[in-house]
Amino acid sequence: MRISPPRPVSCGIFLTYKCTSECKHCMYASSPRWRADWITESDLSRILSQLSGKIVPAPRGKRAVGINYGIHFTGGEPFLNFKLLLRAVETASSYGLPSIFVETNSFWCVDDSLAREKLKELKEAGLNGVLVSVNPFLIEYVPFERIDRAIKICREIFGENLMIYQETFYHQFRSLRLRGTLSFSRYLEIFGLPGLSYIELLPMGRTCYKLRDLFVKYPAKYFLGENCRAELLREWHTHIDNYGNYITGYCGGLSLGDARELDELLERGIDLDERPILKALMNNLGELYRFAVREFNYVEKEDGYISKCDLCLDIRRHIIQNSGKFIELSPREFYFHLC
Repeated sequence: MRISPPRPVSCGIFLTYKCTSECKHCMYASSPRWRADWITESDLSRILSQLSGKIVPAPRGKRAVGINYGIHFTGGEPFLNFKLLLRAVETASSYGLPSIFVETNSFWCVDDSLAREKLKELKEAGLNGVLVSVNPFLIEYVPFERIDRAIKICREIFGENLMIYQETFYHQFRSLRLRGTLSFSRYLEIFGLPGLSYIELLPMGRTCYKLRDLFVKYPAKYFLGENCRAELLREWHTHIDNYGNYITGYCGGLSLGDARELDELLERGIDLDERPILKALMNNLGELYRFAVREFNYVEKEDGYISKCDLCLDIRRHIIQNSGKFIELSPREFYFHLC
């Protein structure tokens, strides 16, 4: 049985999974504990060359940016390797890719002149904009003055091509006249749970383990009739990690194939008989659940699951801890940085 993977119209490229932060809501389980496995320049070139001609620019044009448009460099934290980030921007620009931006947590913005120098260099290399992350989980690790500095200097250099994700939290922290970091527990004391209503807190990734107390939970049977077809075949946004894994639907640790051979992957499709986990997810979660119980003695969580993604992820995590034979469960290291 074969399926056709979605053709990328916008794409995020992971330079690494390594990050200076270990945010409780991270969908891709980024952490300082990851190995510093950076995407190679040759793989970057192979991937970007095949994305050329496929990526759709932002509505305002190819030099404008939008969160789910164009091409962006992410991770992990891409500024951990500025030389590679600069090369990535140059390469993307050389292939004529539109709406190029970088996503950052601003840890590196320790000085005005240094930040301005780096951002100007990136702009000259072809960077069109910057997305600065701001949320109650990141602020546990990155001092607010660095985030504030990044926003002010990015606005100076990139103008309306600065994206603040999410601006509500930026204004919340400014209203506190915050200096330094702020624990999540302290954030809840100040703003309460309603303060989180502005964040897109997707019930997947590390959220399933670190923030599960914020959600209502259900037994496994509640989700067994559902499948993940829509997420796996979603066309509007994809990611490619530093190992070449082609990822859709924000489904960390689940690879549709090798994006270094993207044109071939799109042409020949995916043989689901070679990827039984993917095959089960295309049908229903009950199939994956029964397989995990039968083959790997999976035991349902006593307190239930916050979403179908929670159930899927916990099953996959259990399988990877007991088997190394499923090529679609990649990268393996993802499953060991969730908790």
